[in-house]
Amino acid sequence: VKNEGPKLVPFFKATCVYFVLWLPTSSPSWFSALIKCLPIFCLWAFLLAHGINFLVSHRSASRILAGLIFSAVGDAFLIWQEQGYFIHGLLMFAITHILYSSAFGMKPLDLKAGLLMGLVSSSCYAFLYSYLSGPFTYLVAVYIALIGFMGWRAVAGVQLCNDLWTWTKLSACIGAMLFMVSDLTIALNKFCFPVPYSRFIIMATYYAAQMLIALSAVETRDEEDFRKRS
Repeated sequence: VKNEGPKLVPFFKATCVYFVLWLPTSSPSWFSALIKCLPIFCLWAFLLAHGINFLVSHRSASRILAGLIFSAVGDAFLIWQEQGYFIHGLLMFAITHILYSSAFGMKPLDLKAGLLMGLVSSSCYAFLYSYLSGPFTYLVAVYIALIGFMGWRAVAGVQLCNDLWTWTKLSACIGAMLFMVSDLTIALNKFCFPVPYSRFIIMATYYAAQMLIALSAVETRDEEDFRKRS
C-alpha cells in the first residue's frame, strides 16, 4: 500500500471530479467523455509509472494496460450510446475482457470455479433473454460469455484453501466481480427495468474494478513467492 498508494492519488482525484461534476448524460460532449475517461487515463499513468521495461517484461501487465486503453475507448462510445454507439462500446469492452483473461492466464485451471461462473453467467443471460431482441440477443450472449470467462480466470487465481494466493491475485478477483456487477447493472437498466441509482452503482463499481485490476498487474515479492509455492 505504501509503495502503490501514492501512484493512485491522481486516479482518486479524477474519480472524485467525475462524481462531483456529475455531468448530465442527456447532453453528451467531448468534455463529458474526457471527464468520464480521466480516471482510466490515470490508471494508464499508474502502470506506465512502473516503467516501460516492467511492461515489456511482464506480459500480464502490458495486456492489462491494453485492456485499459480499450476500456477508455469504450467509455467514450458509451457517452453517445443513445446516438447509436452502444454496440461500439460493447465491442471495446468485449476486447477488454479478452485481454484481461489473457493477462490472468489459464493456470491454475480450477474447473469448479469455471463451472460456478458458467452457472452464474447462464443464469444472468436466461433472465435477460426475454427482454432482448434483434442483434442484442446474440451480442449480449457473447459478451456475457466473455466477461464470465474473465471472471473465471480471475477467481481461479485465488487458491485460498491451498494457501497459494497473493494480494495481486485477490485484487484481480475482486476487480473482476465488481466489473460483472457493473455490467449486469447496465444490462438490467438498459434492457429490463430502471434500476434505482443505476448510474452511481455502475460507475462506482466500474472504477473500483478497473483500479483493482490495474493493481493486480503490479509485480511484488509476494508474486514471486506464489510462483515458488505453485
